[in-house]
Amino acid sequence: MALLTRITGPRDLDGLTPEQLDRLAAEIRTFLVDEVSKTGGHLGPNLGVVELTIALHRVFESPKDKILFDTGHQSYVHKLLTGRQDFTKLKMKGGLSGYPSRAESEHDVIENSHASTVLGWADGLAKANEVLKKEDHHVVAVIGDGALTGGMAWEALNNIAVAKDRPLVIVVNDNERSYAPTIGGLANHLATLRTTDGYERFLARGKDLLERTPVVGKPLYGTLHGAKKGLKDFIAPQGMFEDLGLKYVGPIDGHDIEALESALQRAKRFGGPVIVHCLTEKGRGYQPALADEADRFHAVGKIHPDTGLPIASSGVDWTSVFGEEMVKLGKEREDIVAITAAMLQPVGLDRFAKAFPDRVYDVGIAEQHGAVSAAGLATGGLHPVFAVYATFLNRAFDQVLMDVALHKCGVTFVLDRAGVTGTDGASHNGMWDMSILQCVPTLRIAAPRDADQVRAQLREAVEVDDAPTVVRFSKGAVGPAVKAVGKVGGMDILRKTDDGTADVLLVSVGALAPMCLEIADLLDKQGITTTVVDPRWVKPVDEALAPLAEQHRVVVTVEDNSRAGGVGSAIAQALRDAGVDVPLRDFGIPPRFLDHASRKEVMAEIGLTAPDIARQVTGLVAKIDGRLEDEPAEAARD
Repeated sequence: MALLTRITGPRDLDGLTPEQLDRLAAEIRTFLVDEVSKTGGHLGPNLGVVELTIALHRVFESPKDKILFDTGHQSYVHKLLTGRQDFTKLKMKGGLSGYPSRAESEHDVIENSHASTVLGWADGLAKANEVLKKEDHHVVAVIGDGALTGGMAWEALNNIAVAKDRPLVIVVNDNERSYAPTIGGLANHLATLRTTDGYERFLARGKDLLERTPVVGKPLYGTLHGAKKGLKDFIAPQGMFEDLGLKYVGPIDGHDIEALESALQRAKRFGGPVIVHCLTEKGRGYQPALADEADRFHAVGKIHPDTGLPIASSGVDWTSVFGEEMVKLGKEREDIVAITAAMLQPVGLDRFAKAFPDRVYDVGIAEQHGAVSAAGLATGGLHPVFAVYATFLNRAFDQVLMDVALHKCGVTFVLDRAGVTGTDGASHNGMWDMSILQCVPTLRIAAPRDADQVRAQLREAVEVDDAPTVVRFSKGAVGPAVKAVGKVGGMDILRKTDDGTADVLLVSVGALAPMCLEIADLLDKQGITTTVVDPRWVKPVDEALAPLAEQHRVVVTVEDNSRAGGVGSAIAQALRDAGVDVPLRDFGIPPRFLDHASRKEVMAEIGLTAPDIARQVTGLVAKIDGRLEDEPAEAARD
C-alpha cells in the first residue's frame, strides 16, 4: 500500500504518473477486499468505481467543487482519497459511516443514501453558484444507471436541461446494475449505447497511432473523442440525453483513467450541463464478486477474503421466512403477484420470481410508481404484494394514501428492515412507517412477533381485498417462537397472572415481544404484576384493548418505531375516545436521526432495553402509589 498511504487528500493525486495511478487503483482494490471482508459493507459497488473516483478527484477540486454521490454506497474510494483510510470500524459505532457523512469530512455533501436524489441536489447547487456568481465552482453528480430508473432523476433532468449555460456535470456510472441487473426502457437504451461500440472501437484503433504523433497526436485524439453528434450518429444511435437538450459524452471506459480524465476535462470546460456516460464493472478485480450473478457482492457481511464465503451464518432471517411463505401463497392463489423496487433478492422475492417469473414485477428504483402500479393491478383483479424496505416506503406515502387507500385497493405492503437497523445509519432505520401510516384511512398494519406470525399475518393481509394492508418485520435473524397463553379480541396474551388481575398492561409491538416478557420478569421481582399483550394488528387499535386497559393501573406500550405519532400515540387516543382514564407511558424511538452502530448499541443509547424500561415503569407505579397514599390526607385538610 505504498502509494495509498501517501494519499492524504485529493491533491496528492496530481503528481502521479499513469503507471502510478494504475498501481494506486490496484492497491485500493486490495485494500477494499481486505478491510470490507472484516467488517462487512458495500464491496461490489466500490470495486467498480476505483478509476472513476480517482479521475474525478484529479480533474475537480473538492471541496470547492462539489462531487455528489447518489445513494452513496459507492463512496468508499472517495473516503480513501480524502484522507479517511481507517476502515477498522467501518459502519460500527465510532467508526466511518458506510455512506458519505458531513460529520466526517468537508468533502462529503449528501448523506441521505436514498437513491435518485443527486440530480436534484446538483440542480440546486448549480443554481446557487450562478446566483452567488461562483463561476470557478463546479458541481459533479455521480449517478448509477439503476438510480436513473427513479422518477426524481428525470424530474431533475427536465429542469437541468433548461439552463444551457449553467455548468453541471452528470456522470452516469453504468454497470448495468443497481442491486441486481437494471431493468426497464432506460436500461435497454443504455444497453444499445453500450453494445453499439463501433465509435469507441474506431477511436481505440487510432489512439496508439495518434499518441505516437508528435505535437498534434493527443489534441487530435481529444477532438475525435469529443466529436459532435454527426460522427456519433453515423455509428451509434442518437442518445435520448441529447434529445433532452443535454450534451452527451461517451460511452467511456470507466476503468481507463486517461480516457476518463479527458472526458471529464471536456465536460468541465463546456460551460453547460453535460452527461458523461461511463461503463464500469461492478465487483471489478475480485473474482468472487464477479461470479456472484445475484448482485455482484453489492453488500456483504463478514467474509473470507480469498473465497468470498461468509464467515458465520446468523440463522434463519425474517426476510427468508417471508420469501418462503410467498412461494406457498403463489402456489395456492394465482391472483397473487409480487412487486419489488430493484431489490428482488434483498427483500426475499427471488424464490417467488423463480417459481412464478410471469407474476413478479421489478419497477426499478421507483417506489412511487410501484405503489400506483399496485393499485392498478388490484383494480384489475389481482392481489399485489409490494415488498420494500420500511425506510423506502416513506417515498411513496402520497401514492399509498391517494391511489391505494382512497380507491379501496387490496394491496399488501411488506416492509422489510423495520425499526432500528443500526449499521447503515440514519437514513436506513425503518422507524417512521407506523407513524406516517397512522393517518391513512382504512389501512391496516400487522407487526408480527416471530416467524409463525409472519406467515399467519401475511396470509391474513392478502385476504383483505378492499383496503391496503401492511406487514412489517425486522432485520436479521428471527428469534424463537413466542407462544400465546390466551386471547382477547384479536390480540394474543403472552403473559397473565393466575387470577387475571395485574398492575401493568404491557402492550408489545412486533419483534420486541421477548424484551417485553423480560420487562415483565423484572417488574415481577419488584412486586409489580404484569399482563403482556401482543395486538398483532396495531392499526386499527383493537376494540378489546380499552376494556382490558381499564382493568389495570398503568398501560405501557413498547414499539420499535418513532414515539411521535406511533402505536403508543394511537393507543392513547383510543383510550381517551373510550373514556378510559388510565395512565399510559409509551416507549419507542425518540424523534431524532440515529448514528450508525449495531442495533444493540442503538437500542441501549435510546433507552429501549428491558432494564431501562422496567426501571422507569417501576418509578411510574411508585409515583402513582404515592399519590394514592397522599389523597386521604389531602381530603382531611379539606
